[in-house]
Amino acid sequence: MADPIKVYPPKPSHVYFYATCLIDMFYPDAGMAGIQLLEREGIKVIFPEDQTCCGQPAYTSGYHDEARAVAKAQLDLFPEDWPIVVPSGSCGGMMRKHYPSLFKHTTQQAKATDIAARTWELTDFLLNACHIKLEDLGEPTTVAMHTSCSARREMGVAEVGPRLIGQLSNVSLIEQVRAEECCGFGGTFAVRHPEISGAMVSEKVDTLTDTGAGNFVTTDCGCLMNIAGYAEKNQKPLAGEHILSFLWARTGPGNGGK
Repeated sequence: MADPIKVYPPKPSHVYFYATCLIDMFYPDAGMAGIQLLEREGIKVIFPEDQTCCGQPAYTSGYHDEARAVAKAQLDLFPEDWPIVVPSGSCGGMMRKHYPSLFKHTTQQAKATDIAARTWELTDFLLNACHIKLEDLGEPTTVAMHTSCSARREMGVAEVGPRLIGQLSNVSLIEQVRAEECCGFGGTFAVRHPEISGAMVSEKVDTLTDTGAGNFVTTDCGCLMNIAGYAEKNQKPLAGEHILSFLWARTGPGNGGK
């Protein structure tokens, strides 16, 4: 059955920011950039201090009871009826698409369903709920882009990154061949099937390198860590950045219209 058409909320006064484990541990600058972009749009950002993992690693490994226990700890973090923005299609997909079924026939079903309905991938929210307008203050550059499988297939935001980059007058976006193909990370997939994952990321790095851009952006830190890490280890001429960091660096504090 096809997913229902997304109905975006009006631009809110407040949002909850769910950071994700990878941003917390490895890419805090991307998280701060997301918060700064939201605040520049006049939105107050609430960061629940007790947030932890969304439960996806256990869920995708088939350990649903363990995933439910981890996810349950997140359900009381968002008491007000404000949107929950997530700088990751992967974690956003877990919360929006899988929380309702994970908690089906439990006492937390209604709360999980409510949270799912309020969860948005952050770049999607900036573009389609905030209607952000970006003024490019950076030097001319060329980038490629990788969109994660979860962002593409679960959150349906494959077109969002290119549209945001398209607002930057000094940035040329070059599309890689087979842009829809997975980078091979897939969370625990890379751990459980390292040889397959390694072959996939090798091909992904080659397609990004073949664009000649030298740099790529992505909406998911797992893909960023996988692709950029492989490129660095194998001395490939390719550097990566989270799209939120990229957007904030090019538009600068206090710039970019409302």
